Amino acid sequence: MKSYQQWMDEYGVDHTNPTNQAIHKICVPLIMFSLLGVLWSLPRPVFANIELNWAYLLILLALSFYITLKNIPMLLMMILQAALMLTVCAWLAPKSILLQTSIIIFVLAWIGQFIGHKIEGKKPSFLQDLAFLLIGPLWVNRFLFKKLGIKA
Repeated sequence: MKSYQQWMDEYGVDHTNPTNQAIHKICVPLIMFSLLGVLWSLPRPVFANIELNWAYLLILLALSFYITLKNIPMLLMMILQAALMLTVCAWLAPKSILLQTSIIIFVLAWIGQFIGHKIEGKKPSFLQDLAFLLIGPLWVNRFLFKKLGIKA
């Protein structure tokens, strides 16, 4: 299993262009939010009188992966980020705009990502390994940590 630093180093190879980095800092969190919004909007099956929320399931799976990286500050940041995004989903859902808003954001953010990679001249990392879809949010949060003086 790769370490946190190995994942960051590998992801960073495909993200050296400052414009691509700026696009990622905007689009990666938007993709994460919009994916949670779409999953929140899906019909929820009930198992043993428990309603299964697909967005929560995705977060639990992602956090399980993040735990294996043994980076507590980043894990805590991802818990906070997920909690904020799920709170927004819960707030938007009753207004009947969550699904439409999430789909629009998802499409536009992915267009942004591919524009960034066109500028970079490299293919997106997730085409090599789907796990990079989970690494992107960590990589973006690293920049925030650096500004805040938090070592991660």
